[in-house]
Amino acid sequence: MSIYVEDQDLLDHMFNACTTSQISEFVPEKRGFRIHGHSTTIALERAFWTVLEDMARETGQTLPRLIERIHSGCLVANDKNIASCLRVICLKYLNVYANGELPKALARTAAE
Repeated sequence: MSIYVEDQDLLDHMFNACTTSQISEFVPEKRGFRIHGHSTTIALERAFWTVLEDMARETGQTLPRLIERIHSGCLVANDKNIASCLRVICLKYLNVYANGELPKALARTAAE
């Protein structure tokens, strides 16, 4: 069953792609991590955790290590808001690597 019924534009089409069985993707989920020795809890919608788990798998890292690397590299531009950094990184990852393949140079780096 769709949440929305009539396709009239791009957003209508996207709403139709969201079924009631996918509502859990919108619910925030908290997870705890140690980042550079400090305990922290991060709340993100389940859809973002799914992307981060895919990124970790694609790069051959654990999720905590990926979060730590994003924290180190991203917070220069976005002071102290790790959840915001993670969401933007997820969107960039989906935009650049949506076809499921890392560029050859990046795949070699991830394998090393």
